[in-house]
Amino acid sequence: MKNFFIIILDGVGIGELPDAKKYGDEGSNTLGNMALALDGLNLPNLARLGLGNINEIKGVPSVSNPLASFGKMNEVSKGKDSTTGHWELAGLNIQTDFSYFPNGFHKKIIDDFISLTNCKGVLGNKAASGTEIIKELGAEHMRTGFPIVYTSADSVFQIAAHEEIIPLEKLYEICDITRNKILVPPLNVGRVIARPFIGNPGNFSRTTNRKDFSLDPPEETLLDLLYKKNITTIAIGKINDLFNYRGIKIKEKTKSNLEGCNKLIEYASKAEHSFIFANLVDFDVYFGHRNDPAGFASALSEFDAFLPNFLDILDETDSLIITADHGNDPTTPSTDHSREYVPLLYFIKNVDGENLGIRKSFSDVGKTAADFFNVENNLNGKSFKKNKLN
Repeated sequence: MKNFFIIILDGVGIGELPDAKKYGDEGSNTLGNMALALDGLNLPNLARLGLGNINEIKGVPSVSNPLASFGKMNEVSKGKDSTTGHWELAGLNIQTDFSYFPNGFHKKIIDDFISLTNCKGVLGNKAASGTEIIKELGAEHMRTGFPIVYTSADSVFQIAAHEEIIPLEKLYEICDITRNKILVPPLNVGRVIARPFIGNPGNFSRTTNRKDFSLDPPEETLLDLLYKKNITTIAIGKINDLFNYRGIKIKEKTKSNLEGCNKLIEYASKAEHSFIFANLVDFDVYFGHRNDPAGFASALSEFDAFLPNFLDILDETDSLIITADHGNDPTTPSTDHSREYVPLLYFIKNVDGENLGIRKSFSDVGKTAADFFNVENNLNGKSFKKNKLN
């Protein structure tokens, strides 16, 4: 029904980029290393699309007649964050890097945080795994009421709080103040993230009430361009947060891959002449950051099982791109994102797949989507639409 779908498999990289050494990510290969660690992946539907034709992935064979065109993409923007990855996919080239705080936030930032949020104090203030820091400081947080503030290798200011100690609306208010009154220029922090959790000492767990407070993209993205042309833009999941809700007509918040896949089925069935941009975040959040290759592979298998029904609903006027925003290799010691190529699968029903090679920029995706809708644009990238269906 003349719809263009982009599905982001968050964190599903396919091998280190040439500049991976700058980021400490030499040897990272999310799909390849995970397949080796588990003696193969079972992804028959992604294999039929051509995933195994991109790189060697144990258990995912190359096929002679892939259903989709295939390739991989190089990231030209600085960093390895979800924000820059998605912005580049939407046509931008981000060469102004974000602010990072590997040793914790500066004293002035913390002093301003305490003063403006009336929180009285903070715990943490260091780079840490989200699950580990609530294990470490959750009990003290419950005793003192102080929020847990932490960061990672990404440009993030994360605030963890027990939902019974700092209610959700209060936590979101604290994040809003942090975003708009504290982390202001010249600071350039990509996201403030509310990280609520529940439970008791020794048995804490994060909830699905996470909320991101992002920067606006610095230039017009694919979403902005389509929105201005009255093309219905539908964002599913984390897309809404990463673009700070800009250029989006229909906002679908989801709390799991399952919810995201259900929304994709819904819009594949009813949308017309629409752009549907979805992020499936579970791979990254629950398995990449937690160094859990078995869980990661299981989530990929669940997505693979979803594909036949979804592809069956699409017709010959629809286009689908499946890709990622960065890597998150669960087999390396690091629990952070990894600087990797991302896979590219481009599907149109009943059109033979071909090799799209190594694309110079993630922005080729945004350029292709703009061309699909015949929208004049100055987005970065090179369209590969002509390789499929004119």
